[in-house]
Amino acid sequence: MPKTSRRELLKGSSALLAGATLAPAFSTRVLSAAPPAAAATPELIAAAKKEGKVVWYTSVDLPLAEKVAKSFEAKYPGIAVRVERTGAERVFQRIGQEYGSNISAVDVANSSDAAHFIVWKNQGWLEPFMPEDVAKFYPAEHKDPDGAFASFRVWACIIAYNTSLVKPEEAPKSFADLLDPKWKNKIVKAHPSYSGTIMTATYQMQRDLGWGYFEKLAAQSVMQVQSSADPPKRLALGERAVMADGNEYNIFQLKETGRPVEPVYATEGSPLIVGPTGMFKRAPNPNAAKLFCHYSFTPECQQLIIDVGGLRSMHPQTKEKEGRRPWKDVKVMKDDPAAVEKMSEDIKQRYSKLFKV
Repeated sequence: MPKTSRRELLKGSSALLAGATLAPAFSTRVLSAAPPAAAATPELIAAAKKEGKVVWYTSVDLPLAEKVAKSFEAKYPGIAVRVERTGAERVFQRIGQEYGSNISAVDVANSSDAAHFIVWKNQGWLEPFMPEDVAKFYPAEHKDPDGAFASFRVWACIIAYNTSLVKPEEAPKSFADLLDPKWKNKIVKAHPSYSGTIMTATYQMQRDLGWGYFEKLAAQSVMQVQSSADPPKRLALGERAVMADGNEYNIFQLKETGRPVEPVYATEGSPLIVGPTGMFKRAPNPNAAKLFCHYSFTPECQQLIIDVGGLRSMHPQTKEKEGRRPWKDVKVMKDDPAAVEKMSEDIKQRYSKLFKV
């Protein structure tokens, strides 16, 4: 089956995106009033148990995704979570292909590219649903005004180094430092055509630093990998001394298990990554989908993604893990999902040309 591009999915909605005014982390044109806050009522739980399962498409790391699934299943016995985990760009392609072929398979989706939810919402594919925790506790910039999606997870795309190969005083402190000739053949980096995180990060960096920065970085003979989870793994193995981009949460996980890695928060600011969650109108298990969305934003689940997944939560009733830089102290670049959506094809093409991959 031919792939469905972002550009094709945007037919009929490009005008909405072009005229959207966004605030960090995301916003879309308000189409209707948000639905009322929804609780996990006995009636909803009974209806979800009757369906017996929920299908979750996600780009969350598989170990964390499985822990979230197991936690939900323990809380609501009789409802199985089928985790379909792959890279964000592949999640996007898969849902586009399924909906284009009139296949209804996905109940709930999570992506590391917030722009995907703008497309899905503008196509009319998302079912408005407002979990009570989102309604009560989440800041306005982290929930869609129509209740179509909200920030399930937040993190930074960061630099990091291998402490066995690089001394702290010699480690890069900024993106500009990565252009030093001493790092040639010593850098690993992920690709925006595979990773939603890297697509978002590449947009923010080319906006703030310019494409000239990437042109110079490409001259450093960078090891190119796919997923934003790959650079931290290669770094920990000592295959490269420094990573130019990658998930903050993977570095936390590796460091906290004794691996020789150290995060670096660039002086220019680290790209801000937002991973929303939402449910689909044609969900085959609509009640289980609502219950799973409700659970996803509870303090219980949000603390799990912090403690186990190394992620950041916008729920004020969660606690940050000791030893990690507090989120309030992280300088981040501004997110702009609508701009990412408009520029995605150009970003992929220019990036591939520069890095020859």
